[in-house]
Amino acid sequence: MPQDASGLEAQQKRAGLLKDQVRLVKRKDCDRHEIVPIQGPLSFEKGFFIVIRACQLLAQKNDGIILVGLAGPSGAGKTVFTEKILNFMPSIATISMDNYNDSSRIVDGNFDDPRLTDYDTLLQNLHDLKEGKEVQVPIYDFKASSRIGYRTLEVPSSRIVIIEGIYALSEKLRPMLDLRVSVTGGVHFDLVKRVLRDIQRAGQEPEEIIHQISETV
Repeated sequence: MPQDASGLEAQQKRAGLLKDQVRLVKRKDCDRHEIVPIQGPLSFEKGFFIVIRACQLLAQKNDGIILVGLAGPSGAGKTVFTEKILNFMPSIATISMDNYNDSSRIVDGNFDDPRLTDYDTLLQNLHDLKEGKEVQVPIYDFKASSRIGYRTLEVPSSRIVIIEGIYALSEKLRPMLDLRVSVTGGVHFDLVKRVLRDIQRAGQEPEEIIHQISETV
């Protein structure tokens, strides 16, 4: 029999709810679950809700550490997005890939070259976290362009760790990730944010930053 009009309308509305777009599926290569990819872009706020919901579901279904890769172009809003998640879920841990820079690998002043990342240390840290061990995360000084120390990171009570960086979805990290998130922004907005960030963080002059962006970023 045909459905009542009000019931059909309610069903259609429910199908469109954001929380119903987050679905788990068991991975073929292991016993862990992952999120079914969501097709098409989402707004910043909708994306935030989806990521929170996904993290909660993954933590319920999977044992051990939940690794979230959060990538996107320079200045797209990755750090702001990560901070927003941290404000909502303060028990998570965050790792910025910027801190794994190895200044000895810099070529032609390109600080966004993927070869700059010390993947050996990053991957070892992630493996140790998955084994329940505390790790020593590098601290990188952008003004001095060098590693100046380490900070201790323990396994968070939430078991959720976000790896944030331009190359957080690289082929070296993807097999370890339970959730993959891409944050993108407009070109002009990216440029303005990048200039302001580097002035504050690295003490560079605007002209120098814009030249670097046009040549390497």
